[in-house]
Amino acid sequence: MEQLDFNRKLSEMLDRIADMLSVDERGTVRFEVRAYRKAALSIAELDEDVRRVYRDGGQGALMEIPGIGAGISRSIIEYIERGRMRKYEMLKRRYPIDFESLTRIEGLGPKRVVSLYRLLGVKDVAGLRAALDKHRIRGLKGFGERSEEAIGRGISMLESARGRALLGDALPDAEFIVDKLRASGLAERVEIAGSIRRMQETIGDIDILAASSRQEEVMDVFSKLDSVESVILRGSTKTSVRLRNGMNCDLRVIEPDSFGAALQYFTGNKYHNVSVRKIAIKRGYKLNEYGLFNRSGKDMARSRDERWIYNRLGMDYIPPEMREDRGEIGLALKHGISDPVELGDLRGDMHTHTRDSDGMNSIEEMAEAAIRSGLEYFATTNHTKSLRIANGMNERGFAEYFKRVDALNDRMNGRIRVIKGAEVDILKDGSLDLSRKSLESMECVVASVHSSFNMDERRMTDRIVKAMDSGLVHILGHPTGRLIFKRDGYPIDLDRIGEAAERDGVAIEINSFPDRLDLCDTNIMYISKYKIRFAIDSDAHSVKHFSNLRYGVGTARRGWLTKDRILNCNEIKRLRLGR
Repeated sequence: MEQLDFNRKLSEMLDRIADMLSVDERGTVRFEVRAYRKAALSIAELDEDVRRVYRDGGQGALMEIPGIGAGISRSIIEYIERGRMRKYEMLKRRYPIDFESLTRIEGLGPKRVVSLYRLLGVKDVAGLRAALDKHRIRGLKGFGERSEEAIGRGISMLESARGRALLGDALPDAEFIVDKLRASGLAERVEIAGSIRRMQETIGDIDILAASSRQEEVMDVFSKLDSVESVILRGSTKTSVRLRNGMNCDLRVIEPDSFGAALQYFTGNKYHNVSVRKIAIKRGYKLNEYGLFNRSGKDMARSRDERWIYNRLGMDYIPPEMREDRGEIGLALKHGISDPVELGDLRGDMHTHTRDSDGMNSIEEMAEAAIRSGLEYFATTNHTKSLRIANGMNERGFAEYFKRVDALNDRMNGRIRVIKGAEVDILKDGSLDLSRKSLESMECVVASVHSSFNMDERRMTDRIVKAMDSGLVHILGHPTGRLIFKRDGYPIDLDRIGEAAERDGVAIEINSFPDRLDLCDTNIMYISKYKIRFAIDSDAHSVKHFSNLRYGVGTARRGWLTKDRILNCNEIKRLRLGR
């Protein structure tokens, strides 16, 4: 994990170079920007330390990494050998700006950030806040009063995100720690608890439980992990540390006989736990993190199994993702809990990209990765022509591309089925970004909004419903357009969207990308009253992104969805798109 921190820093530097280059108005620069973006993504997803790759194979090995060419490989070597990159330093002298923070604010891309620097001297969030407070931004060309309001909301979102991480960042780090503790052989069980186990979209800190009678030895292993930056508190039953990723992590070591009670106690949110404890009291028991006790104080079963605890209280077992006190307890008491969808239920993925638009890998590489992920089929859905920043394809481009897909399907000989499709832009007036003839030739059309986010609720809903009513759309992609920590979703009337989806046979996407998770859990619960299906999609832009599907499944489970509601839980011969 410590080794991969170097990769993260290098990836961030490559991304900042792309930000600064993107300000250049010359048309040829956009290819360089795209190259640095792809290189940043590729380094971020590399499974081994890039320094080791270079040490073992030199520049040639670096150039075997997807998206790394001769020029960028030389910059990477410079950073590895000297700890600096001249291109980055040159651009930073030209633009002494905190791009990383400022570009996370809604409505501020690199060009607008540089514009604010040149016109107002804004270099960082504090300077932006000062300019905003004095209303100096609204008078600038290309901004205005609504821009000021959007920037103000963006600053508030950025400030509220401090100390929190995306589930997609926190879960792998938690799993790394769990794997190390399990490998030590000192604990009978080690499990993730808290908000990560509930698959909450953002995480404040990491909670881990271990069952062991060798507490001091477990704590010693934990506090000396490479991923630990400092020890905040060291005790025999609880140790708190600060990780190198900036998060806090708590480890609690529990006696094995109490592990089930502890896992139940440290998983649900506080309102869920209070409600369960009240039910225990009504039944003459006492429930805490040590066990379920009767009136005489005797532990009913030493509480090794949390499932047993729920059942003993007259309830169905409640899956961790549902423990939010949103009606699940009443349902469990009525024995109405249905098993929510599981990752293993997914047969396919309906939304992926290749390097023919803005993805990292070829269609052949994506097919092999889908097979390794256990999928039976996936839809290849590259961007369409209006999304120039993503190298969107036109009608002719898709026609040529689908010939390659057909040839690939023939070569695959049934190992996997690649479905021909597109992620088509819903334009400002609700029309679609490709001709009817082109879209009718496709097996899967995912329609998404990628522009003009500042519409009011009525106009945005009209826009989306018009697209859905075209009869050409199979799936509505990332329906609210939100980006967690960066951009609120645009306002839409979920009832009108649900009615249109039911009427037109359009599935609603649960986009699994960690900074989207769109629809979110509460919106899923609301709109699922309509007779509609959902599609849990990875939105994969590289072979590594098929693993994102688990975050979409976690979100679907938080929204109480069962596999019969999920379009891509069907095997290929039963897959039905549209009405």
